[in-house]
Amino acid sequence: MKARVRGALAVVTAAATAVVLAACSEDGATDSAGGNQLKIGVLLPDSITARWETRDRQQLDREIKDRCPECTVQHANAKNEVAIQQAQMNSMIAEGVDAILLVAVDATSMRPTVEKADEAGVPVIAYDRLAEGPISAYASFDGEEVGRLQGSALLKAMSERTPDANRIVMMNGDPTDPNAVSFQKGAMSVLEGKVDIAKEYETRQWRPDVAHMNMSGAISALGAGNIDGVYAANDGLAAGSIAALKANKVAPLPPITGQDAELGALRRIVAGEQYMTVYKPFAPEAAAGAALAVAAARGEDLDRVAEDTVRTESGHTVPAVLLTPVAVTADTIEDTVVKDGLFTARQICTPQLAADCESAGLT
Repeated sequence: MKARVRGALAVVTAAATAVVLAACSEDGATDSAGGNQLKIGVLLPDSITARWETRDRQQLDREIKDRCPECTVQHANAKNEVAIQQAQMNSMIAEGVDAILLVAVDATSMRPTVEKADEAGVPVIAYDRLAEGPISAYASFDGEEVGRLQGSALLKAMSERTPDANRIVMMNGDPTDPNAVSFQKGAMSVLEGKVDIAKEYETRQWRPDVAHMNMSGAISALGAGNIDGVYAANDGLAAGSIAALKANKVAPLPPITGQDAELGALRRIVAGEQYMTVYKPFAPEAAAGAALAVAAARGEDLDRVAEDTVRTESGHTVPAVLLTPVAVTADTIEDTVVKDGLFTARQICTPQLAADCESAGLT
């Protein structure tokens, strides 16, 4: 039955396959040389957020090969386009991959393709973002806890600067990303009733340039001196917001949150431009995703890999690995991201940041 369905899909997706294979080749995909090797597809969403290509991809490769030397890994990056990711996934299904690890560009739009994979007997592991449809398992961080960490840090920073400060701008992520919804929910559980949300934005595709445009609009509407804090859902949105604030000569900058512990964000934190970020250690997440993908490809029981469960939008409960995020400020960079080897103090501390790094204990 699995072979028959895949054969039908191959006919339907034949035209898309050639295009997608070319894209995969550009992304450095490795394909099976044939035989009985297991094949695992890894579908990444974009290159805008640095982590996908600079961290997750390499880490996932390493973790999959450590657990399954006979496995080959096929990559594809959707460049933030739903249609491209749908075609990439259809191609992988038609080629007969044994499991797919998916970071969905748009969870809702990808649902029909996830259903197609299920019909073809290809298990789908949702990675970092909870995809819709009949997924087999989920590996990520506790999204609401990310938001709670951000909200708590923002309140603390504002109260330390000005006790009665409470007017904030919220720069949320892409509403089609279930994680963005979780981050916002977690943040609001802390912020509600304690802040005045003067302006709030949803940032399509998590684009920093959109955050820059929205923050410029907020400054124009509220006044340069009337923003006490900025909730930015990730480091890219923080960067766009900070650039707009600086362009409008806002000084001192209000406390600004972030997420992903990007190198640029850590430098901004040391420099005092960004208050905090949320560090989500890539190695444990990649290890969890790889373990689930390999077990699924081998037809093994995923409950033996995942200790948690998560309820999907359809009400089904699936095995899950939910990891704990960590808040990072200037005072804790050394004991978190540097200690874990994400970046060295030398990488963070450019010559221009020498004095700031010394103050932060980064030497």
